[in-house]
Amino acid sequence: MATQEHVRREFGEVEENELRLDKEKSEQVINALNQDLADTYTLYHQVKKHHWNVEGAEFRDLHLFLGDAAGNAEEAADELAERAQALGGTPIAGGKAQEEHASVEPEGQDVYDIRTSLENDLEMYGDIIESLRDHIDLAENLGDHATAQILREIIVQTEEDAHHIEHYLEDDTLVLD
Repeated sequence: MATQEHVRREFGEVEENELRLDKEKSEQVINALNQDLADTYTLYHQVKKHHWNVEGAEFRDLHLFLGDAAGNAEEAADELAERAQALGGTPIAGGKAQEEHASVEPEGQDVYDIRTSLENDLEMYGDIIESLRDHIDLAENLGDHATAQILREIIVQTEEDAHHIEHYLEDDTLVLD
């Protein structure tokens, strides 16, 4: 592994930004964005796990949906990381840092039936949605309307994916036991 003698920015250090949001406000928003980033990557990995392991009569539809949902989470993570960087911060990177900053707990490494897996996903989506709402309010209260808008766009897709999972979990089905 290559090492560099001079670190350009230490993690947790916030630089002045060209967006003219003062440093103290930026620090608060960056901390929230890094939590959202960690949560989103935790969701991504769990949904991707279910995408890989889904089986049964509804395999194809669920496999495609879970692949799309993981892609949506990955796109959201990219937006969150880029915004944290634009505000003068350093986005979290790497599994250990993400685990430390995440407010959501992933399921274990075992493979569960798809209904249990989707219930676990829906629980995590709900926790992330609540956190995003809080962080939208935080950004608005600090005068960071652009971050609030980015989070609003992310929450729309997050809620839509959660709503689809809710439909998959309904008890009405054409599949006979």
